[in-house]
Amino acid sequence: MPHSTTKSARINLESGMKLALLGIVINAVLATVKLLAGYFGHSYALIADGIESSLDIAGSFIIWGGLKVATIPPDEDHPYGHGKAEPMAAIIVALSVLMAAAGLAAESVKEILTPHHAPAPFTLIVLVAVVIIKESLYRVVMWHGNKSGSTAIKTDAGHHRADVITSVAAFIGISIALIGGKGWEPADDWAALFACILIAYNGFNMLKPGIYEIMDTAPPKGVEDEITRVAGSVNGVEKVERIRTRKMGMEFYVDLHVWVDGDISVHDGHRISHEVKDAVKESNPAVADVLVHIEPRR
Repeated sequence: MPHSTTKSARINLESGMKLALLGIVINAVLATVKLLAGYFGHSYALIADGIESSLDIAGSFIIWGGLKVATIPPDEDHPYGHGKAEPMAAIIVALSVLMAAAGLAAESVKEILTPHHAPAPFTLIVLVAVVIIKESLYRVVMWHGNKSGSTAIKTDAGHHRADVITSVAAFIGISIALIGGKGWEPADDWAALFACILIAYNGFNMLKPGIYEIMDTAPPKGVEDEITRVAGSVNGVEKVERIRTRKMGMEFYVDLHVWVDGDISVHDGHRISHEVKDAVKESNPAVADVLVHIEPRR
């Protein structure tokens, strides 16, 4: 019988989808404002910021799609569910951030070499508003990502933080260009180039968790230590060993071996294995299933 998604995981997935949709709406508005302000305010850093926000729209949509697929119950072809869609979405978004950083960097260099007007002062007001809105959104989304353990949601939060970085860099560059006066116009473009470096670094950090999860990298040691402690506390268990845990979306699947008295009946061994499974699942709501191997004491 395929295992169904736990209630807590389903709630977290649905909440993540709502946050992704919220991000799409906010980014659509901000991208439009920044592109228009950058064009009329002669600021390539702000235009680059607007392009980055436009990519955030696609990124949030990909995250939403990944979470949507992850909510599909297990079936014959996917007995462990569709949780891997979540880190796959995170990887796609992280790669898009890296490609965007490279493209914007090339355009920034082009703008540095091209004479142009100094940015308009009103662009600074736009950037202050953008930083406040996107930093607030980042904190809300990251809080939910940490609470749920979702790689995709945390990647979406990282996308919002990348937007904050470009906005802060643009603000600094435009300020320097305005204060410096004639001859300092390229400061705006240098700021955009610097922001691209930070975005690429951020994109690389966003990429790693998704890859780790796709590769079934073991969870933090504390997770398995707690599972070992709980399983070992069950009456009749003499030792716990060979514990393996892998993450599927927002859930964990556990495989462990427990030693019991070799003289007990098959019925008692079966009962102990179920008690271990129930205890582990009760101790950690994120644990979707536990496969217990009974070993006779050596």
